[in-house]
Amino acid sequence: MCCRVLVVDDDPRFRALARDVLEHRGCVVVGEAGTGAAARSATERLAPDAVLLDVRLPDESGFEVCAALTETGRAPAVLIVSAGDYGGCGVVTLCGAKGFALKSELVDIDLARFWPMSGAPRAQPPTASARLAAS
Repeated sequence: MCCRVLVVDDDPRFRALARDVLEHRGCVVVGEAGTGAAARSATERLAPDAVLLDVRLPDESGFEVCAALTETGRAPAVLIVSAGDYGGCGVVTLCGAKGFALKSELVDIDLARFWPMSGAPRAQPPTASARLAAS
């Protein structure tokens, strides 16, 4: 089994598609959110192991949301996704994300590269502030 995942995207159709793909691959989708504010609240409330996070949200960027989520005490592993290619963008790792994937590749990517397997302990990542200061 995969891990417990929160899906964050402003498009409910993509959230439904991501839920289907992730559940088919053995993940447990514990919740969905359509804004950065809702993602923060759901992460605090649900304590997911992982977050599938879109770059473009209506209230703030996914990069900002990721930085906030990964500064928490029990930070989830965040995989940034987008329809556009941000993979070569240094901000993906600076914000604390474990990686980047195109939405069109969600079906085929190896999620174990980015997310912990269920029950596996998570290492605490450096805070986003520490990562930005080191750059």
